[in-house]
Amino acid sequence: MPLTRRHLVAATAALACLPPIGRAAAQPSVPFPAWLQEVAARAQREGISEPTIRDAFTGLTPDPRVLELDDRQPEFTRTFWQYIDNAIAETRVTEGRQRLTQHRALLDRVAGQYGVPGRYLVAFWGLETNYGGFLGDFDAIRSLATLAYNGRRAELFGAELINALYLVDAGWIRRDQLRGSWAGALGNTQFLPSTYRRFAVDYDGDGRRDLFASLPDAFGSSANYLASLGWDEDYIWGREVVLPPTFPWDQAELSVQRPLADWQALGVRPIEGGALPTAPIEASVLIPQGHQGPAFLVYNNFRVIMQWNRSVPYAIAVGHLADRIAGAPPLRGPRPNHGAPLSLDEVTELQQRLATRGFDPGDPDGRIGPRTRGALRDWQRTVGLPQDGYPTRAILVRLRGA
Repeated sequence: MPLTRRHLVAATAALACLPPIGRAAAQPSVPFPAWLQEVAARAQREGISEPTIRDAFTGLTPDPRVLELDDRQPEFTRTFWQYIDNAIAETRVTEGRQRLTQHRALLDRVAGQYGVPGRYLVAFWGLETNYGGFLGDFDAIRSLATLAYNGRRAELFGAELINALYLVDAGWIRRDQLRGSWAGALGNTQFLPSTYRRFAVDYDGDGRRDLFASLPDAFGSSANYLASLGWDEDYIWGREVVLPPTFPWDQAELSVQRPLADWQALGVRPIEGGALPTAPIEASVLIPQGHQGPAFLVYNNFRVIMQWNRSVPYAIAVGHLADRIAGAPPLRGPRPNHGAPLSLDEVTELQQRLATRGFDPGDPDGRIGPRTRGALRDWQRTVGLPQDGYPTRAILVRLRGA
C-alpha cells in the first residue's frame, strides 16, 4: 500500500484537534519502553481506557520490517512506467470489470448518494487491496508505534496510533482485527485510523462501520471520504495528452493551473486527436517521466485523489484504472529509457549538489518533491536543458562534473 501520505492531508486535518505527542516520538535515542509510557499517558488523557492501552502495548516492540518498507515505497523506487505496468496489469483490469458488474446495484446507490462513480471506487479497491484479496497482515498498533517512534512523520503516526486505540476502545474494531498494511492502513480500501474514525459509515445498516467484511460499508465510506474532499461528479479525473515540442516545460507542474482554452492555445491535445473539451474548468499538465515521457492533463478530481494518496503515479493509476474498467484502452504515451530510478542516496546527492550551486531543493532527504523539482528546473534553465524537473542519472552525472 503506497503511503506518500497515504491519506496524509486528510489525516492531518482529521487530527487537528489532537495535541502532538511531542518531540520524544521522533527521537530514537529515547528508549522505546519509556516513549511508549508517554504515549500511554497521552492516550489516557484522550479518554482511552486503561485496559485497552494495556492490551495494546503489553509486550510491544518496534518492527524493523516496517522501516525497511517505508524507505522502499514503489512510488519512489520505480519509474512511472514500472509503477503503472505493475499497478494496472490486465488481470486487474479484467477483474475490475467483473467486480463493477457484480456490485453494480450497490455502487449505483452509493454513486447516487455521494456523487462518486462506481468505477473509481472499484479502482481504489483494486489498487489498495487487490479487490479485497489482501488486506495486510501487519499488526497496525505495532506498525504505527514503529513509525511514530522512528519514522520521518513521527507526529502524524503518533496521532494515528491514538486513533487506532480509539477504534478499539469504542468497540469499532477488535484488537485482534487491527491488522493491515505496514503503515497501519485498514480494511478493503485501506483507511488510516483517523480516516476510519472520521469518514467510515454504516452503509449496510447493521449498526457497525465495518471496512473489513462489509463492502457496502467500504464503498459507502470511501465515497463519503472522496465527497468530503471535494469530488465533482460532473467531471472526470483527467486525460492523457500530447504536447508540442515548443511546450514550456516549466509549466508542467501541479501548482500551475490554467483554463482548458489556455492549454489548447499552447498546443495541448488529447492523445486520441481532436481538440480539448470546452468545459469551464482549470487543469494542470503533468509529465511524470520527464519531457520525453507521457503527458497528462488533470482536473480537480485528480487533486482529490492526491489527498487520498499524495503520489502522482498513484493518482494517475487510480484514474486510469477507472477508465480501463469502464472500457478505455491502455495508455499510449512514449516510454523513455532513463535507466533505473535514482536511489535515495543518489537523490540526496543531487539535492546537495543543487544546493551547493545556489539552488534550493529543501532539506536533502532523498525525496523528490516540488522544491527539488523547482530547484532542478532552475538549474536546467541555466545550462540550456528542457526544464522538466525530472531527475535522471544523466542529470546527476552532469551535476557531478559541473
